[in-house]
Amino acid sequence: MTAQEREDQQFMFHPNNVMLMILLLGLSMLFLALTIAYAYTKITNNIDTISVPAMFIVNTVVLLSSSYTMIQAKKAYINDDTEGYQNLLKYTIWLSLLFLVLQAMTWYWLFTMNSVGLGSSTASGYLYVISFVHLMHVVAGLPFIYLFLRTAKKVMVEPVSVLVYFSDPEKRLKLRLLTLYWHFLDILWIYLVLFLLVISFF
Repeated sequence: MTAQEREDQQFMFHPNNVMLMILLLGLSMLFLALTIAYAYTKITNNIDTISVPAMFIVNTVVLLSSSYTMIQAKKAYINDDTEGYQNLLKYTIWLSLLFLVLQAMTWYWLFTMNSVGLGSSTASGYLYVISFVHLMHVVAGLPFIYLFLRTAKKVMVEPVSVLVYFSDPEKRLKLRLLTLYWHFLDILWIYLVLFLLVISFF
């Protein structure tokens, strides 16, 4: 068994990884329940659906970009690239904040330009709730990325402390968990956008 295989095996059964998997499973069930409830309500009550805002597609690109920079940050950590690691964490934070701003702009556009308020229809209620719950989980992940960045800036001041930081297995584990969480948010958002696109044709 190689060192990487041993690390992967330890990671799989690590308590923090198990807890994350349980969390992601719970979130998956939550959003599956919301989308099934939306589809059931539409079919049984024959309600009009709302077309997916074009900004949701832009948001998808932005969120995928933040996931990419998160992957690159993890690679920079593995390669002991101090400057690249910090910069990529910054890019991830800024892209995530851009996603939040664009999402708020989308809601504002729906509310003011199309008069699609939260209570204007059942479809609009589902649209706002589904997108808002997802956004809250993006917000929940941002402080952890910021803590990684702040710790890196504080610790990476001399060669010895940099070496200690990059060789810390606990930090490697937490970064891996955070990267998994971020990928999950991407996959979840893509599922939600595709679901809303498909349901709008029925």
